[in-house]
Amino acid sequence: MTRSARTTCTPAARTASTPDLTPLPLTAVTLDGTGELGAWQRLNRERTIPHVVARLESSGVMDNLRRLTGDSEAPYRGFNFADSDLHKTLEAIAWEAARVPKDQRWEPFAADATMLLARAQREDGYLYSHVQGHDDQEPWRDMRWGHELYVLGHLVQAAVARSRATGADDLLAVARRFADLAVKEFGPDATRTDGYCGHPEIETALVELYRHTGEEAYLDTVTAMVERRGTGALGIGPFESAYHQDHLPVRQATEATGHAVRQLYLNAGLADLAAETADAALTQALDTQWRSAHGTKEYVTGGMGSRHKDESFGDPYELPPDRSYAETCAAIAAFQWNWRALLASGEARHADAMERALYNGIASSTGVDGVRFFYSNPLQLRTGHDGTSEYQPSERLDWFACACCPPNLARLVASLGAYVATGTETSARLHLYGDGQVRLGATTLTVATAYPWDGRVTVTVDGPLETLALRIPAWSRDATLTVDGEVTAASADADGYARVRVADGVTVVLDLPMPVDVLDPDPRVDAVRGCVALRRGPVVHCIEQADLPPGVTLEDVSIDLSVSPRIGPAVSSLRVGATILAEAVVRPSEGLPLGTAHPRSSHHDERSGMLPGRIPLRAIPYARWANRASGAMRVWIPLTGQE
Repeated sequence: MTRSARTTCTPAARTASTPDLTPLPLTAVTLDGTGELGAWQRLNRERTIPHVVARLESSGVMDNLRRLTGDSEAPYRGFNFADSDLHKTLEAIAWEAARVPKDQRWEPFAADATMLLARAQREDGYLYSHVQGHDDQEPWRDMRWGHELYVLGHLVQAAVARSRATGADDLLAVARRFADLAVKEFGPDATRTDGYCGHPEIETALVELYRHTGEEAYLDTVTAMVERRGTGALGIGPFESAYHQDHLPVRQATEATGHAVRQLYLNAGLADLAAETADAALTQALDTQWRSAHGTKEYVTGGMGSRHKDESFGDPYELPPDRSYAETCAAIAAFQWNWRALLASGEARHADAMERALYNGIASSTGVDGVRFFYSNPLQLRTGHDGTSEYQPSERLDWFACACCPPNLARLVASLGAYVATGTETSARLHLYGDGQVRLGATTLTVATAYPWDGRVTVTVDGPLETLALRIPAWSRDATLTVDGEVTAASADADGYARVRVADGVTVVLDLPMPVDVLDPDPRVDAVRGCVALRRGPVVHCIEQADLPPGVTLEDVSIDLSVSPRIGPAVSSLRVGATILAEAVVRPSEGLPLGTAHPRSSHHDERSGMLPGRIPLRAIPYARWANRASGAMRVWIPLTGQE
């Protein structure tokens, strides 16, 4: 059974809960290339996407498919889910095709890749090069580790993006053949108890395919998969059921746990399913889990996942900075979940979480050159760290054996415009602030801002807009609104937005003061007791070995808050609009054995002026660390007197 399809050119074309939460086409937003978000998109276009396309060849992803068509004799290379690297790249290319329609530089690659996928696809629709390329593999045999549905999910998302962005349905035809096979295998009439994937991702993809095509079988299949999940049917080994999100039925799983990316991708899909089915119990369970993830298990940078062993969430408040895994894909998945939660609830806490991750935990993953990346994003790197492992390196790498993160970044950044605003030509909300234009039918909003380096956001209305809502970030204090010269306090409503009555020609100025905030950790986070973090606006800062005088070791530095931290100058080479300056005390290590008692009277020496040494301290945005030289770094800085 089908219904009329909805095909807005956006990653999540869901029905709006209120008119001003209507998703906008990606083509409705233009981010100026001189602003932070627009510059990131330009870097993504000019450097990251070409790099990723080239690495699809050198890493073996393309040859894995060509060997199925007889065009390559190379052995299979990479993880079993390597096909998904191509699918995410094709999605990034699709969003770029919509964003810059006059320059279709990657269309030949996208068309050739689509043709290759079609040729490699089996007659019944199955398309998974790892199984097809190995005689000892069988389709759907290992739902715990097989990843077929995960790969299908990314194929579907790429196909929907290509269809929406370019009107070309060639990839959609390939994806639907595979999806239709999955419906037969895992839909409501399937009898197998393990009829769901050990790595969630298919859920949000099939809901979007339903939205795009109107085919209700896709939505019904997601419902069936979700209802089966949590029975433990996937089995265990080497990790427990929670790793695969199979430990509890989804409505009973109220704590964020297990593999962080799996948990967060699942939640994005569950949010999509709840939106389409009006499932109140599912919505409530997701809200409870949101408070677990963001209230007790999120790093100050928006990073998610504190354990390296299984890339997982830890216990509540288990947030060690030096052992933080904080995988890039987990931050992206959290961003996607929060976008869907924002569209459903309209609550600014979700946009706050998106912003926190975007400017910190996601942005940190990519070097200023656009071609080097972090897989994990620690909040501290110690002097002498062994960075030989690609999962905890001392500097960014140009690719990974498990290369999920670079193409994931490419598709997110290419689609950033879709997350900036929602609404209609009479009512609109701004969620993320970036220099550029937002078009809502006959209305155009011109946004002028140097955000996140400056808190002034000027919005000029051209058209019949009646109501404009601007997010007041949770970090903000003493915000003001100026409407046609009249200044008032920017009072947020219950959702966290300041609503303004406007008309054609009106100019609205939102001023968000951006002093330096000194953040105290929650006392339950044992690893950073006696430390503080520095933040300005949404941007978390860090100190780095590269900014210390010769001979000073980062671990010997503590911050002296008797001198208030202040705003420092920009660093153009790091694409940074502001830094933070502070005062520090250097207490060189005496090389004593661990556990040696130090006389507490040493702190009296500091108060009397007998200090081992004082130095100026510069903190740079965390997202830009490791762009100058390898070396130690930390976000949480010990307080003087707390060493």
